[in-house]
Amino acid sequence: MTRILIAESNTPELLAQSRSAAAYFLKAFLALAPHAHLRVVSPYAAPLAADVFDGVDGIVFTGSGVDWTTSDTRAAPLRAAMEQAFATGLPVWGSCNGMQLAASVLGGHVDDSPNGLEFGLASGVTFTDAGKTHPMFAGRDCGLASPCVHSHEVIRLPEGAVVLASNGHSEVQAMAYQQNGVDFWGVQYHPEMAALDVGRIANALRLKEDHAAMVPDLLSADVDAEAARRLGARPEDLAPQMRMRELSNWLTYIGARA
Repeated sequence: MTRILIAESNTPELLAQSRSAAAYFLKAFLALAPHAHLRVVSPYAAPLAADVFDGVDGIVFTGSGVDWTTSDTRAAPLRAAMEQAFATGLPVWGSCNGMQLAASVLGGHVDDSPNGLEFGLASGVTFTDAGKTHPMFAGRDCGLASPCVHSHEVIRLPEGAVVLASNGHSEVQAMAYQQNGVDFWGVQYHPEMAALDVGRIANALRLKEDHAAMVPDLLSADVDAEAARRLGARPEDLAPQMRMRELSNWLTYIGARA
């Protein structure tokens, strides 16, 4: 049985508003691996216990709705949790804020994206040469589109990190870091979320007209091929088994290591 620990990257204040990023991973992993043992911890609520990773096969760091970047002093509790996770040598996954967090912890830098908010779907995500052969993207078609919402991004990569995918908005849409005992895969987008989920969180954002206009299509794109195309996606990209392919590949990877 696969055992996964999920580090909730939202603060207690956001959780009190029913804004849990871990909830999307719980739903995704229950669909991909119904018998997996899943546990959630909240680094912003309290430091992680020394034995929190005992018996764990893989560790996930979620996205986050906080205003600050992972390089900010306010993200110190989350950085400390990831440092603990990396020290175990276990496979670690990060989505959005989770990938940015890894970049910060490993010596890179995260800041506001010069292209502003990427909202709705990250479209035209193209594999680098390294990405074309990386197991993260096994069975995934190049030029993918995936649910996405972020205004921060990796500005400077950590030394030794490998970019696996990019698009016109963000040079680092996926990266891996596998050296010095650290085993990390991450993406800037959200394979754990459906387009519907992004549409539903729109109310928590101050969207300008062009982004606000996407919301009706986001609410239906998972089942409406024309809505998906209007958002820049191939309809098959949003089919659950394809949308979550990166996560299922990671589960296969950690299962082979366990």
